[in-house]
Amino acid sequence: MPKYKEEWKVYKNVFSEFSLRTLFKLSSKGHFEELLEPILTGKEANIFSANTKDDGIIIVKIYRLENCNFNKMYQYIAADPRYLKLKKQRRATVFSWTQREFKNLMIAQEAIKVPTPIAFKNNIILMEMIGEPAPMLKDAIPKNPELFMKKIVQNVKKLREQGLVHADLSEFNILNHDEKPIFIDFSQATLTKAPNAKELYERDINNIRRFFKKLLSEKKVDNLLKSVQ
Repeated sequence: MPKYKEEWKVYKNVFSEFSLRTLFKLSSKGHFEELLEPILTGKEANIFSANTKDDGIIIVKIYRLENCNFNKMYQYIAADPRYLKLKKQRRATVFSWTQREFKNLMIAQEAIKVPTPIAFKNNIILMEMIGEPAPMLKDAIPKNPELFMKKIVQNVKKLREQGLVHADLSEFNILNHDEKPIFIDFSQATLTKAPNAKELYERDINNIRRFFKKLLSEKKVDNLLKSVQ
């Protein structure tokens, strides 16, 4: 067992021993110094901010190993052509889920602005923090909803051209950063050649339609979505 820095003892009641060891290994490689504060507690993961040696701030996303929805994770990832040989084992699935989010961010950043992936290990992924952090779309309605939606549609098109479907796009996974949409949470994203890609793509489009119909006329929303249907 590694000898943690004195400050790390505070985390022993927050994370499993395994996650704590993984955090320590990532920190030891110089990726970050200390966890600062929780940003979001989700169903599958906890998200923290952390400081770096050069006084920067990054995101640390820690997937739960024990009380995550393991069956749902496996159902999604087993349909991904990259993970056809994955065995239905809890840890293997969570580790692959984490790796897949990192891979998806690497692909997505070639087409649109997303949090830059930094590193991953086991059930933990490190990435750039957008803003301080930037709010979710659900909490920060854009000043110009039509222009904002147009930019979202453009991002969806660029992702598809890059061979990727977000698969969980909603007002919870789009940030409003200085009136520009930033897609986050790429853990469910899959390749366009996956057998369920079309279904997941249509769900993304319907989520966009549902949200913006509260802000714009139905006709305007449908016109904006024509290019991605």
